[in-house]
Amino acid sequence: MSHKPTTVAELGEFTVLIDVRSPAEFALDHIPGAINCPVLDDEERRVVGTTYVQVSAFEARKIGGAMVARNIARHLDEQFRDKPRDWRPLVYCWRGGMRSGSFVNWLRLVGWDAQQLKGGYKAWRAHVIEQIAQRAPALDLRVLCGPTGSAKTRVLQALAAQGEQVLDLEDLAAHRGSVLGAVPGRPQPSQKAFETQLAHRLAALDPARRVWVEAESRRIGRITVPEPLLQRLRESPVVEIAAPPDARLAYLLRDYAWLGDDRPALADKLDGLRELLPRDVLAQWREWALAGALAPLFEALMARHYDPLYARSQGRHLAGLPNAHRVASDDLSDAGIQSLAGHIASLP
Repeated sequence: MSHKPTTVAELGEFTVLIDVRSPAEFALDHIPGAINCPVLDDEERRVVGTTYVQVSAFEARKIGGAMVARNIARHLDEQFRDKPRDWRPLVYCWRGGMRSGSFVNWLRLVGWDAQQLKGGYKAWRAHVIEQIAQRAPALDLRVLCGPTGSAKTRVLQALAAQGEQVLDLEDLAAHRGSVLGAVPGRPQPSQKAFETQLAHRLAALDPARRVWVEAESRRIGRITVPEPLLQRLRESPVVEIAAPPDARLAYLLRDYAWLGDDRPALADKLDGLRELLPRDVLAQWREWALAGALAPLFEALMARHYDPLYARSQGRHLAGLPNAHRVASDDLSDAGIQSLAGHIASLP
């Protein structure tokens, strides 16, 4: 039972991944599948850090050592008491230092073949960045575009259900990519957590098959699309959904009906457009929002904001747009979306 630093490439050889960082660090991002067993909680980590800065490293280690010992004992008693002798955990902290080293030492004293991740979370983070940089440029992307209300997200979902490979960036970012794009009940992840999930998704894709993705700007809410993927997206072939305004409006009224449930919040979202619209136009839109009048509001948003924005941005950023396959549909009902996805999937 040798004790050697373990690399990211060996993650799959272990029974469990144990992240011993504080809950706040774990919530920001972590290796997929890891469990959080902090050796210092958020407050304890603050106390130790303050002591290190204001008193001395020795006093910080003395205080922290007692905290770490108590927490490790609690984890051993509450979470690992039933683990068999062949249980094999891999432990990591921020950079493969004292926190994970202490945990590994205690687990090995018990008799388990516990190992420490070399470089800790920082090594994982470097791996994520490297994987995105390597895999994104090799993707055989097909970019789905169309003005707001063209049901692009639902078409992506329908394509996935029909067996096509799909990369749903808005789902990973928990945002629909517009001023009204926040997803109810789903706060956006951190940038690091988004990139971890993106790398995980890219690893699951077959590079020999095409991958459908929605046209995105550089930012999805507060998430930034990594440059290697953004560049690949912008240079890839394009399929454009062409749907008339009345079909798009009907779709938006169904897909965003939940916005009428909190009218003051909807009105506040519109304030994000204050630099782009005349004051009287924004006042009228806020009035519609507060009254729950979604039809005139969405119609005006399409005509005055979304469609002009689409015309400016897509032509500037999508190199393949002049040669795009244009797929027309005047039916964006559930059945119409299924039919549209089938047509798109049949394209060469």
